[in-house]
Amino acid sequence: MKKIITAAVLSAVLALNVFSDGLSSKKIAYGMGVETDSENRPLGAIQAQAQYGDQGALFIGEPENKRLWLTFDEGYENGCTSRILDILQAKNVKAVFFVTYDYAEKNPDLIRRMIDEGHTVGNHTYSHPSLPECTDSEIYDELSKLHDYISDNFGYEMYVMRPPKGEFSEKVLAVAKDLGYTTVLWSFAYQDWLTDNQPDEKFAFDKITSKTHNGAVYLLHAVSETNTKILPDVIDYWKTSGYIITPM
Repeated sequence: MKKIITAAVLSAVLALNVFSDGLSSKKIAYGMGVETDSENRPLGAIQAQAQYGDQGALFIGEPENKRLWLTFDEGYENGCTSRILDILQAKNVKAVFFVTYDYAEKNPDLIRRMIDEGHTVGNHTYSHPSLPECTDSEIYDELSKLHDYISDNFGYEMYVMRPPKGEFSEKVLAVAKDLGYTTVLWSFAYQDWLTDNQPDEKFAFDKITSKTHNGAVYLLHAVSETNTKILPDVIDYWKTSGYIITPM
């Protein structure tokens, strides 16, 4: 992974408009849609991967690989993450946890567990803004400030990032890529984050498993009690179906 560039280097780059030259700052509010191909792969994710993959973005993996990635967004703690980590450890599965500064600062023991147990800690920005609405230097600050905090406090160098709310632009991808980051979106997500309106467990299990596909990037929210309860069965389903849940 390329190292994070220094503030001095970034200032020089920004002065030369390297990030801005020919790049669009138009906000793209990503969603993979519901249409799928004959292999159950979301067409929206396939199209986005074809369009933005060479700009350092990952929406969906290769169609021939029967593997998937399990990722969790961590905006705040709802008492589920330690149980999720217990499940992952028992099932010998590695996941990706995208965290903000506020989450990391308030939950250092959980961050330490993620790292020590071999999971990937991803950059979900310092303050969770809409990155396309930020200037180049603000995008840099949002990524580099959290990167430095995790590095300084946990000795861990992050290398994947997820833009808040799935909002990005060509400029956001360019800044992230220049900082050494892969921008990770998803090929599956569902409404699981409303803590006072959690989905039924059978509905959630069926929803998640019925959308399984090669190269899947699953986005789940770790605040979900439902996700936590069904996670062991979901992992078992994937494994018995021949899928490999791979580290990122």
